[in-house]
Amino acid sequence: MFNYKTYKAYLDSSKPKVVLLMIFTSFIGMLLADPLRLNFEILILGNLGIALMSLSAGSINQLLDQKIDSLMQRTKRRPLVTGVLSTKNVVTYSFLMASTGFFILYYYINTLTAWLTFGSLIGYAFIYTLYLKRSTPQNIVIGGAAGATPPLLGWTAMTGQIDLIAIILFLIIFTWTPPHFWALALYRKEEYFAAKIPMLPVTHGEQYTRVHITLYTLMLTIVSFLPFIINFSSYFYLAGALILNLIFIFYVLKMQISKNNFLANKIFNYSIIYLSALFGFLISDRYLVLIMDIKNFF
Repeated sequence: MFNYKTYKAYLDSSKPKVVLLMIFTSFIGMLLADPLRLNFEILILGNLGIALMSLSAGSINQLLDQKIDSLMQRTKRRPLVTGVLSTKNVVTYSFLMASTGFFILYYYINTLTAWLTFGSLIGYAFIYTLYLKRSTPQNIVIGGAAGATPPLLGWTAMTGQIDLIAIILFLIIFTWTPPHFWALALYRKEEYFAAKIPMLPVTHGEQYTRVHITLYTLMLTIVSFLPFIINFSSYFYLAGALILNLIFIFYVLKMQISKNNFLANKIFNYSIIYLSALFGFLISDRYLVLIMDIKNFF
C-alpha cells in the first residue's frame, strides 16, 4: 500500500532540497525573461516539467551511488541504502518522472527547453555520477554545468531562445558550484576518502582545496557583477551582490588564514543563502527598475 512513509522515501531519493533551489532559480529565470507579461501556463507547467526531470536525475544519482552512499555518514540513511526502496522501485519512479517531465516540456513549453533539460539530466545522472565523480578531482567543475542550467531553462521556457543574460545566469551557478561543493568536501574529507571518491581535498590536500575555493569565490564575485556590467541590472542589484560577495569572501579568507575546516561547513551553508539571495536581488531589481520607469512615464 502507498502510504506517507513510501511517498517520503521516493521524495527523499530525489534530493528535494536541491531540486527546490533549482526550481527557485528557474522560476527567477522565467520572471527575468518577461517580468510584465507573465504566462502562468509556462510558469506552472515549465517549472513542473523541469522539477520532474530534476527529481528523476536525483533518484538516478542515488540509484547509481548506493555503494558510495552506504560508506558515508551524510548519506547512509538514504532510502536505497536502508532498503526502504528497491532498485526496481527507483528505476520505475525515475523513468515515470523523466518521461512525464519531458512530455510536458516538449508539448506544452518548447522543444529547446525540453532537450536542454534532458541534456542536463543525462549530464548529471550519468556523465557526472558514473564517470566524472569517480575519475577526476575536477568532477565538480566539469559536472557543474548540468546543475547550472535551471535559470537558463526558465529563460528559454519563456522566450524559446538563449540570450546573453541567460548565459550569465548559467555562469553564476557554474562558478558558484566549485566553492559550494569543495567546502562540503573539505568538511567531509574523511568520508570521501573512505568512499574512494577523488574529491579535491582527498587527491590534492586541504590547503590546495582552500586556495581553489578562494580563487573560485573571487571568480564568482566577478561573474555575479556581469548583470550590472551589461546594463541588465541597476545599482540596487550591484549593492546586494557586493554585500553578499563580501560576506562570502570574508568567510573564505578566514578559513584560509585559520586553516579551520569547521568553517568549511559554514561556507557550504552560506553559499546556499548566497545563491538564493543573489537571485532574489536580481528579480527585485528588475521589478524596481520597471516601477521607476512607469513612474517616470507618468
